Amino acid sequence: MEVLGRFWAQVTAPTPDLRPEVLLGTAAVAAALVLSPALWRSTRHVVTIAHEGAHGLVALAAGRRLSGIRLHSDTSGLTVSAGRPTGLGMVFTCAAGYTAALLAAGHEIGLLWALLALLALLLVQIRNWYGLWSVLVTGAVVFGATWWLPPEGQAAFAALATWFLLLAAPRTVVELQSARRRRRAPDSDADQLAGLTPLPALFWVGVFLLVDVGALLLGGTWLLT
Repeated sequence: MEVLGRFWAQVTAPTPDLRPEVLLGTAAVAAALVLSPALWRSTRHVVTIAHEGAHGLVALAAGRRLSGIRLHSDTSGLTVSAGRPTGLGMVFTCAAGYTAALLAAGHEIGLLWALLALLALLLVQIRNWYGLWSVLVTGAVVFGATWWLPPEGQAAFAALATWFLLLAAPRTVVELQSARRRRRAPDSDADQLAGLTPLPALFWVGVFLLVDVGALLLGGTWLLT
C-alpha cells in the first residue's frame, strides 16, 4: 500500500515551476541531441518508438487489429495492422506517425507515468529482439527518472523529453523527403497516403512538416510561459 500511495502521489503531483534558465538549458540539450550527427544516430531510436507507437495506437482506435511492431537497429520501424486496406481508418493510421508530437502542460510528471504505461503496452506488441531491447531501455530510463529524481528533477526531465520530441519531429520529416528523393523510401507513410487518397506524396510530406513545426511552436510557447 505504501508503494501504491507513493505511486499515486507522484502521478498526481503538480509540476514545480522551472526557472527560465532551466527550461532554456533543457531546450539546448535537446537541440544538441537532435542536431549532433553522432548523438542523433542513437537518440533517433526514441523517435522511432514514438512514431511506431502512434501508428499502433491510432490503428487500434480506428478498429484495426494490431499484428505487431518491429524496431530495427538502423532506426527504421514497421507497424503491421489488419483491417480494411482503404478508408479513413487506414489514412489516420498512416498519418499518425509523423504527426505525433508530445505537448506537455501542467502535469508533466503524470505525463511521464503515462509514457511508461504506453511503453508497457507497446512492449507486448514488439515482434523482434532489437525492438524489445529498445523499448526496455527507454522504459528503464523513464522509470528511473520518475521514481528516483526529486520533483524538480522530474520536471526538468519531462521538459527535456518534450523539447527533444518537438525538435526531432521536423527533422524526421526532412529525412523522409531526402530518402524519397533518393528513391530509398518507396513505401513511406507519405507514399502510402498518396495511394489511399487523391493527393500526392509531396503534399503529405508538407502536411507532416506543417503539423510538426506548429507543434514545436505551440509546445515551446507552453513550456516557456
